[in-house]
This record gives sequence, C-alpha cells and structure tokens, in this order.
Amino acid sequence: MGMSSSSRPPREALEALFAGANADPLRRALWLDALEQRLRPHLPPAIAAHARLANVDGGRLVFLVDSPVWRARLRLASPELLDAARSVGLDCDAVVVKATTKPLQADPPAPRMPRPMSAATRQALDAALASLEGAAPEPKKKKGT
Repeated sequence: MGMSSSSRPPREALEALFAGANADPLRRALWLDALEQRLRPHLPPAIAAHARLANVDGGRLVFLVDSPVWRARLRLASPELLDAARSVGLDCDAVVVKATTKPLQADPPAPRMPRPMSAATRQALDAALASLEGAAPEPKKKKGT
C-alpha cells in the first residue's frame, strides 16, 4: 500500500515549486538571471548599474534601462553584447532596449525611527530589571531635587 498524502514527508519548497504548473516560468526566470550574470561583464561599466536583461525574444535580447539616456548608450554597445550572447550559445541578431520610469532595483526600506519611551513604560522596565536583580525598584528622582 502507498503512503497517504497526509503521511508523506513534506517536500522541499523549491522541489515543490519546480514540480507544479509553475515550473516553466520559474525555470525561465532562473535561466534569464543566469544569462544576465554572464552578459553583465560585457556591459560598459557606466551602463551596468542602469541596465537589466529582461527577456530573450526569439533572436532579440531585450534590455530594460532606467532612462532614455542609458537607452541610447546601450544601443551603441549592442555589437559587443551580441558577440557575448553568441559566445554563450545564443542565436541573437538584435538588441532591443526599453526605457522604464521605475527603478530597476527596489529602494531599501526607509529606516524606522524609534518612538520615545513613555514614563510608565520606563517605570515598568525599571521595576522588571530590579526584580531580576533581586532588589526593590528605586523611584526616579526628579531633576533639581
């Protein structure tokens, strides 16, 4: 008899993802990411921070850049990119560059400023600390007394 579905050991998360219907888009995304890592060294250094490989559409490499200025510069570098793509086994004959208004990398979250502690919270923490140390809490003295 086979194991029931409830008694089977859980599968690893990636194994489960790649076994389901989502496997093809995930494999393609990983392949595109690996391809970008191989092509990135062939981008001019000034452009590399502003460009990202978005797709391979037939024989076209599709890049996204974060402004029209970088679009023009990347188009000038397209012969080197095509040579690099061919050197890794792609049959590419064109580079398409699209500009986006959104940043290519997400901005880091803004740092959260801590809120000031209330007097009641401070007294409760002092009491808890004193109880851990085995002494009775000492009341805070006001300044000037």
